[in-house]
Amino acid sequence: MEYILAPSILAADFMRLGEQIEAVGKAGAQYVHYDVMDGIYVPSISFGLPVLKSVRKGTDLFLDCHLMIMDPDRYIDEFVECGADSITVHVEACRDTGVGSTLEHIRRSGAKCGITLNPGTPVSAIEPYLGMVDMVLVMSVEPGFGGQKLLNSTYAKLAELRELKRLGGYGFDIEVDGGVTKDNLAELVRAGVNVIVSGSSIFKGDIEANVKDFFEIIKENTK
Repeated sequence: MEYILAPSILAADFMRLGEQIEAVGKAGAQYVHYDVMDGIYVPSISFGLPVLKSVRKGTDLFLDCHLMIMDPDRYIDEFVECGADSITVHVEACRDTGVGSTLEHIRRSGAKCGITLNPGTPVSAIEPYLGMVDMVLVMSVEPGFGGQKLLNSTYAKLAELRELKRLGGYGFDIEVDGGVTKDNLAELVRAGVNVIVSGSSIFKGDIEANVKDFFEIIKENTK
C-alpha cells in the first residue's frame, strides 16, 4: 500500500503559496490538498477555479480537490480543465443530479473520483457508492474551518469503512482530513488511512522537517 501525504494549502501562507507548494514537493509530499468552500454548503469561502489554474501552472504535484460545495456536478468539468487530478464530493451535497450521476461525471471527466461524508453522517450513506470511487475521505472535523481538533468518533468510522473495504474487495484509498497532527498520525495509519491530509502541522514552522517527520511516523507504523 502506498502512503501519501497531502498538505492542505488552506493552512499555507498565501503570500508565499508557490514557494510553499514547491517546498512540500521537494520534501517528499505527493499531493496538494485543495479545499473549495462555497459559503453555502459550509459557512466559509475559500478559493476556486482561478487559483487552482495558477497552482496547476506552478506544480506537477497531484492536485487533490475537495469540493465542499452544494451541487458539485455543475463545476466538475471546469475543475478538471483547471488542473484537478482528483475530485472528491460530499454525499450530503449532491442534490441536483444525485450522488451516482455526479460520481459518473467525475469518471467521464478523466479525473480520479472520491466521496466524503461529514462526521455526523453514517458510513451507510456512502456504502452504495464504494465500488465507484478511487478514494473515500473521512472528515475528522466539521467541514469549513481549519485548525480544529480531530474528533474521537473518527476511529470507529475508519474501522467500519476498513471492514467494508475488506468484505467488498475494494481498492479505494482511505483519506482523512481535519486535525491530523504528529501526535495522532500513528493511530490513524494503524486504523487504515493511507492518504493523510494535514494543514497547520505541515505549513507552520519548518515545512521540510514537518514533512519528513510525518513520513518517519508512517514508516515506523507500517513495518
